[in-house]
Amino acid sequence: MKPLLIFLLCFPTALHSAEKPNVLLILVDDLKPALGCYGDKHAKTPHIDRLAARGNRFELAYCNQAVCAPSRFTLMLGSHSTSTGLYGLGSHLRKTLPDAVTMPQHFARHGYRTESLGKIFHIGHGNEGDPESFSVPHFKDKVIEYLDPESTDGGKLTREEALFTNQKLGQIRSLPRGAAFESPVAEDADYADGRVAAETIQRLRAAKERRTKNGTPFFIAAGFVRPHLPFSAPKKYWDLHDPATLPMPEYEHLPKNAPAVAGKRGGEIAAYKPVTAGNIGPELKRQLIHGYYASTSYVDAQIGKVINEVGRLGLAQQTIIVLWGDHGFHLGDLGIWTKHTNYEQANRIPILIAAPGVANPGSSTRQLAESVDIFPTLAELAGLPAPKGPQPIDGISLVPALKDSTTRVRDHAFHAYPRGKLGRAIRTERYRLVEWRRPGEPEKNAQYELYDYQDDPLERENLVAKKPRIMQKLKMILAKYPPAFSKAKKRKPTPAGKSGTK
Repeated sequence: MKPLLIFLLCFPTALHSAEKPNVLLILVDDLKPALGCYGDKHAKTPHIDRLAARGNRFELAYCNQAVCAPSRFTLMLGSHSTSTGLYGLGSHLRKTLPDAVTMPQHFARHGYRTESLGKIFHIGHGNEGDPESFSVPHFKDKVIEYLDPESTDGGKLTREEALFTNQKLGQIRSLPRGAAFESPVAEDADYADGRVAAETIQRLRAAKERRTKNGTPFFIAAGFVRPHLPFSAPKKYWDLHDPATLPMPEYEHLPKNAPAVAGKRGGEIAAYKPVTAGNIGPELKRQLIHGYYASTSYVDAQIGKVINEVGRLGLAQQTIIVLWGDHGFHLGDLGIWTKHTNYEQANRIPILIAAPGVANPGSSTRQLAESVDIFPTLAELAGLPAPKGPQPIDGISLVPALKDSTTRVRDHAFHAYPRGKLGRAIRTERYRLVEWRRPGEPEKNAQYELYDYQDDPLERENLVAKKPRIMQKLKMILAKYPPAFSKAKKRKPTPAGKSGTK
């Protein structure tokens, strides 16, 4: 989900100015920057790495909320969850913002055929995604998937399968837990990501024919689910990694002096066997970490097939490719597993942006970037008008940073997570401030966290008491943001040209 933020593939020949570029938007679930191109020496991700070598890599990219559904809303709307109230897995976009114009809708209004495959909007937990966003029906496949009957107590419906398929939502705790990982001898297409890759290739071929016949550009969003739990991937990808050499968590305690509301134990990981309510032992930790890296290698191979097809079809010079992770992932650091926090590992994502003739091959930038920035960035790259809502547009175009890696369009990133209280965070290049309080509650009741990633990258200690000047400076930045919505409810349209945050 630093997590993958954007990947725009950069090719040597620029797009003809009179042509609208195609857009291939690749979304990867739970993908942190555990990638070779981000310096992870343990990752086996040759396809993403080769693409990154031809584009611009955002080193400090952050999601706006570390959970699937809200993160995807921020991407597609260009709006923070605090601007819309869309915080939950079961949040319904059209009940809250019936007139919202999503990124694919914006492109469709300017002549694009828009299509979606795999996990784009979150479907499950009572949510049906957003069919209105695309020109043709969505190609849906599984998120929770097993091939080995032992993983599901002999083929039974598991808790997470039920949640992600909107089945028996009132009976979840009566259902068995599925396995946290499996590694059968299998073909790539035996799992959903292989099928999504194959279908995306067919869609690209059809899109090439349409473009040749009538000039219609495409906007194709392809969503891949691994490395989301369960870590189900063919054995050959597990065999790429020696579990004894994979990195184990360095620090497994919550930060010293952090408020209790900020911490997490259990959660999503406990929905999978053999995890128990107690501590996860060393052997199971290693198996889970092995599963994450194997699943990342598996999804890398599927993405490679799609990118290779773009080149084979001769579409590379007229296609922008974006690779984005919806949020990061804790692998036992701070004693936390999965996401759902305001800490670094849950919020840093990979963003690679390469656009023909815009970004320099093999470049990287420390420009702070957010998921909400992708919408205005792609609009500018495609030569479309900037998005104006009617939902609040909180994103900023990153095109200046693509053209010159030293350019800065913002000095911080913003994200939030609700946990009883709402944690709103400001992340600068060095620090993160988190304010915990309920919307509308007086500031005097707030609790704060402050971390210094230069001196304490593992977040061992909350430094609020030790660095009051830094805290006050970041509080002043946070104070410029509008009050957060406490929950999703039908919103009045924002007048055209008005933004939710400045």
